[in-house]
Amino acid sequence: MSENSPPRPGGGREGGGRDRTDDPRPHPHAARGYDWVGDLAGRRATLSPDRVAVKDAVSGETHTYADLEERANRTARYLRERGVETGDRVAVVSRNRIELLDLFLATGKIGAVLAPLSHRLAERELAAVFGDVDPTLLLVETPFVGDAIDAIERADAEPAVRSIPSDGDNEWTPYTEELPDDGSPVDRPEVALADPHLFLHTGGSTGVPKETVISHGAIQWNSFNTITAWGLREDDVTPLLFPMFHTGGWNVLTVPFLQMGGTLLIAPEVDPGRVLRNVEREGATVLVGVPAVLRMMANHDDWGETDLSTLRFVKSGGGPCREAVIAEWRDRGIEFSQGYGLTECGPNNFAMPDDFPPEKTDSVGVPALGVDARVVDDRGEPVGLGEIGELELAGPAAGDRYWNNESETRETFGDWVSTGDLARVDEDGYYHIEGRKKNMFVSGGENVYPPQVEDAVADHPKVEEVIVIGVPDEKWGTVGKAVVQGDESLTLAELESHLASRVARYAVPKALAFVDEMPTSGPSKIDRSAIADRFGADGEGGE
Repeated sequence: MSENSPPRPGGGREGGGRDRTDDPRPHPHAARGYDWVGDLAGRRATLSPDRVAVKDAVSGETHTYADLEERANRTARYLRERGVETGDRVAVVSRNRIELLDLFLATGKIGAVLAPLSHRLAERELAAVFGDVDPTLLLVETPFVGDAIDAIERADAEPAVRSIPSDGDNEWTPYTEELPDDGSPVDRPEVALADPHLFLHTGGSTGVPKETVISHGAIQWNSFNTITAWGLREDDVTPLLFPMFHTGGWNVLTVPFLQMGGTLLIAPEVDPGRVLRNVEREGATVLVGVPAVLRMMANHDDWGETDLSTLRFVKSGGGPCREAVIAEWRDRGIEFSQGYGLTECGPNNFAMPDDFPPEKTDSVGVPALGVDARVVDDRGEPVGLGEIGELELAGPAAGDRYWNNESETRETFGDWVSTGDLARVDEDGYYHIEGRKKNMFVSGGENVYPPQVEDAVADHPKVEEVIVIGVPDEKWGTVGKAVVQGDESLTLAELESHLASRVARYAVPKALAFVDEMPTSGPSKIDRSAIADRFGADGEGGE
């Protein structure tokens, strides 16, 4: 066994997650119910009731930890009145709003599961998720009600539907009008660390969204790793830059901040200029975002005039960050590093040691306190230092399965979580991410799965065959380029219109190229590498 492959505590096979075997002796504390599990709002309010927990970065409205507790109790009573019981799912389609925190804290109190769904999903994607989650109650922010209702009809689902009021008409009953007045503590069931609290969707091998089951214990352990490895403090202030339908929106900073008693700045949309103003006005101390947002902030007109001196550190996540962007932040005297995680594990798995040398910024650091990491070959055997292989992770912050998806569960979960990412470990123990094992690419922090996009593009009557590859983009890091065999009168505008209801907006290709015939590496097998070589970073073609 190499130095970069410590065994997972408790023993077990050394292979990846491909031949999952359930542990017949679960840790006794994981299955036991505790009064404190799920009652984050109540426990934090007891410790720091008057401290500001959340501030709306647009309206300026603030909420203390006592406010969060009162709102969570009212919301918990409302959920029970709507028939939500322990283990039931509550789905929500919304941008970042205080109501999502209410729902997270309330579902924890009653042992229910919150399933935040992306408002960026196409109708058929959303329908597939509805059918999988099977929610008892669906809450939808007003601008997305129409799309959600269409998706429900497509899925033949029958949840109760209420709106989260925002800009626009409220054609559906706003759930806030039905909230009970009583904000006193609710009667709570016993909730165990092993019980699920979040369903967070991610892509499958075919691009169809699937739900990762995240337990109370996994959420707690990720907070522990984040607080201890990143050095979070009770006086920290951060703008939330990740959407709350992602693991980033909950587990990168939101829940760790609630655990510590810090202050979150939330807004429905991420506006780089507003983020810069809030960093200065609110004295933000921590900032974590995808490379695209950090790039847009550094390129903003207000960049040079904004006081960033209160920031203790900035981290990039959701894909590799370009050296030019890192240099812009470091030139301002700010500690900058890159993180790594995934919905299925963490996501805060690595950290930079104290006083790390600047040349290590191209790495993701070393494993956090509660994380084991290793790099393996295709047989699941650990590779040597400096060799590239698949990154595998283990620890109590990992999920343990996909909901209703045994085949992909076996592929990913087990004694180790198979990440599908390629990595290497250098001589100092720093982990470096070297790319994707599969063909998936990340655009603006969003995972794009070419087979799903290709299937949708191929439905166009002018398309005979198509391959989608990721190409560099200054704004989003990577975007899709569709390489098409077919009628060359097809325009990018036509393609965008065709894909509008078929794939998420971030997955729509931003460039188009044509070939007379697809290259093959064998009988009827298209050579993706040849396509990438010809039409990729320095290749030809494109509209």
